[in-house]
Amino acid sequence: MSRLLRSLLFVPGNNLRFIEKAKALSADIVCFDLEDSVPLEEKKSARNLIKDALEKYSDYQAEIYVRTNSPASGLVSDDLTAIVQKGIGGIVIPKVNNVVEIKKIEKTLAVLEKKRRLTPIELMASIESAEGVVNSYLIASSSKRISALVFGVFDLLNDLGVEYTKQAEGAQYSRAKIPIDAKAAGKYALDAIWQDLNDTTGLEQDCTIAKNLGYAGKTIIHPSQIQAVHGIFHPTNYEVEWAKKVISAYESAKKTKKGATKVEGKMIDEVHFKRARALLASVGTT
Repeated sequence: MSRLLRSLLFVPGNNLRFIEKAKALSADIVCFDLEDSVPLEEKKSARNLIKDALEKYSDYQAEIYVRTNSPASGLVSDDLTAIVQKGIGGIVIPKVNNVVEIKKIEKTLAVLEKKRRLTPIELMASIESAEGVVNSYLIASSSKRISALVFGVFDLLNDLGVEYTKQAEGAQYSRAKIPIDAKAAGKYALDAIWQDLNDTTGLEQDCTIAKNLGYAGKTIIHPSQIQAVHGIFHPTNYEVEWAKKVISAYESAKKTKKGATKVEGKMIDEVHFKRARALLASVGTT
C-alpha cells in the first residue's frame, strides 16, 4: 500500500519531555520505546506514559508506533495489555527469532483487539540475531499483520561476536538479505540506526547504501537525523502514482458512503487515504 516509511524515530517511553516534543516532529513514524532505552524498574511507568500519549494521538504529526520488549523477555504480554488501544498505528517487536514468537504475539493481540473492539494492529518484526536472519522470509510471510522487517545491526553483531564499525562489515550479508526476504513476502524493510549523531555525511552515505539494497527507509534515534534521511528516501514515481489512485478511489467511495474500496484488487480505507495524502504532500503534489 502507498505510504511513507522513510523514517521511524525511536523515542524513550520513560521520558515525558521527549514524548511531548515528538508531537511536532516530521518523522513518518514516531515509535515510543519500551525496550532498550527503558530500565527494567521504569517499564511500568513508561507503559503508563505511552498509554496517555496514545490517548492524544491526534496531537502528533506522525503515525504512532510502540516498540515492546523482546519475546524472550517475558514482558510482551504486559506491554500489549497496557498499550493496545485506539491511536496506536503499529507495534515493533524487537529481536524476533522465529515464526512461533510472532504467532504467540498474534494470539495475545487478537484477544485484546476483540475485547477492546479494535481493528487488527500491524506489526513490524525486528531481525537482530543469526536465527532471525536465517528465518527472515518465514517471519515476514507468517502474518498479514506484518508490514515490514526492521534490521537491527548492533544485537546481530553481538550475536555473531563481531565488533561494530561504521561500515558494519560483519553484517553485510544480513543487511543485504533482509530487504530481499521482505520484498519476496510483499513487505517493506527498514534499515538499522546510524549511531554517530555528529556525522551527517556518514548518515547520508549509509542511507544511500540502504536505499540501493532495497530498504524503504531507516530507523533513527534523534530528530536531527530526519531531514537527511528524508532527503535520500524520497518517494518513487510509482509510489506517487499509486497514492493518486488511492486518493481518487477513496474519494469516489466516500461519495457513495462506502468506508472502504479496492484499488487494483487491494483493499484501501481511511488509513491508506491519509498515508497517500501525506506521501503526495511530501513531494509537493496534491
